[in-house]
Amino acid sequence: MPPEPLTRDRILEATEDVLRRFGPAKATVVDVARALGVTHGSVYRHFPSKTALREAVTERWLDRETGTLDAISREPGPADERLSRWLEALLASKRRKAGDDPELFATYLVLADEASEVVERHLTTLVGQLARILADGRGDGLFSLPGDDPVAAARAVFHASARFHDPAHAAVWSAPGADADFAALRTLILQGLRA
Repeated sequence: MPPEPLTRDRILEATEDVLRRFGPAKATVVDVARALGVTHGSVYRHFPSKTALREAVTERWLDRETGTLDAISREPGPADERLSRWLEALLASKRRKAGDDPELFATYLVLADEASEVVERHLTTLVGQLARILADGRGDGLFSLPGDDPVAAARAVFHASARFHDPAHAAVWSAPGADADFAALRTLILQGLRA
């Protein structure tokens, strides 16, 4: 049976495994190549540098949650319900990442610090999804936005809810009372936006 072709996805999957085993400080492109049974030059044909590979892994990890969130932001229906579901889905996604694979989550915290442009694009995407929901709510007469600016309001909602999605706060996501605190914040945000 011929060997599987070397693709970006295969390289990224192997890189995640290597990062999980060795951590970001010790993982090398040679380790990734060894896990794939290829030369490190083969990996470099797909990614020009270790930095590019680490950025691609970080971007892939961050993008895993955006599909579900984007679908919620585009759904028909009342904007307040969509906003509530979007915030819940974001929290659930972050909790899953931190709880299901803590080694990889810790690794991504390091990688995210290194890949600031990747993280910035991800945050811009999330704020854009929120802005879409808020603009729909404004258009339906459900929300009144400060300055009538959906993007500024979306940034405010995003930052106000940071305790429940920013990885720096991961330790409190499963603390006693975290769900009640999240519910109280969500209610406050929704009531504050109502027209």
